Parts: sequence; C-alpha cells; structure tokens
Amino acid sequence: MSKSASRARLFEIIRRRSFGRGEVTLASGRKSDFYFNLKPTMLDPEGATLLAELTYEALKDDQLDFIGGLEMGAVPLAGALAQISWIKGHPIAAFFVRKKPKEHGAKLAVEGLAKGETLEGKRVVIVEDVTTTGGSAMKAVESVREAGAQVVLVLTMVDREEGATDTFGQAGLPFRSLYKASEFLKA
Repeated sequence: MSKSASRARLFEIIRRRSFGRGEVTLASGRKSDFYFNLKPTMLDPEGATLLAELTYEALKDDQLDFIGGLEMGAVPLAGALAQISWIKGHPIAAFFVRKKPKEHGAKLAVEGLAKGETLEGKRVVIVEDVTTTGGSAMKAVESVREAGAQVVLVLTMVDREEGATDTFGQAGLPFRSLYKASEFLKA
C-alpha cells in the first residue's frame, strides 16, 4: 500500500474507532466538544500496524536511538514502532516514562532500558497519541533530559491544534504530527 493510501486508511480507522463528538474534559483541564481516544486504534491490529509504519516513515531519516513518551499513550506506539524498525533493518529501541516513579523495586521513572543501559547522549523522539497543549509530552521531555538524552523531536499522532506548537516552540523543540484535528472536524 502506498504511503498516501496507508494514511487515508489510517484516517478512516481513527475516525471510526477513536474520534467522537460530545463534551469532554481534556487532560489539560480544558473543555471540548470533540475528543480523540486513540487506544482503540493503537490496539487494533490494522491500526497499530499503520500507525507504526507511518511513524517509522516519518522518523527513519532522523538517526534516532530511542522512541518513547509518557505512559499510557506512548506505550503501544513506542512498542509497535520498535518492532517495525527491527523488521525494516533500522532498529529504534523503545522506552516509556512513568507519570510517577514506582515506589518499590528499582523506583524508575524511565522504563524499558536494560540493566546498565542509559539514555545518556542518546538521540530520542518523544511520541504521543494525542496532543493538546503539549504539557504531558513536556513531562516526558523533562524526564529523559534529566536522564541525559538529547530530545530531537516531539511527534504526535493527532495534534488538537490547541497550543502544543507554541509550547514546543518555546522549548526549542521541533514538533510534528501525522494528523491535525481540523482534518477530522472537516470530514
């Protein structure tokens, strides 16, 4: 399937499985009359594959070492991308950032690294399912920067177009999205 056909098919899956109308309160605290819940798309076999393939295509030239982001939205994305990147012969390892470090065991904030492995000096992309203001992704950015990583990009599947571009711009971070909310609102 061509990239444009894959993008069109994924759009339809997101529209059918993950986009809705009705008043909701977003993670940012804002009220909205539409929402995206990408979990049904990320956990659908075809949706997961298309998300991973399109994300891989968007990132393959960025010379990345790791992909990850804040739990829960980044976990299925990062895992699927790690698998596709291995299949395509250009492995990008995955991790995720806990919203709050575990209070037992190793008490880690960043999960997925092997014993002795570190993000120190690694090129990292922060990935997110849906981005509104960028606040959640910035929590992940701060955690991986504290771990010594170089954050080279924030990539979201759907940008709600409600402030994230400004948030990341002020932080000096490139920001890209696979889709914009306006595409779904017009459809």
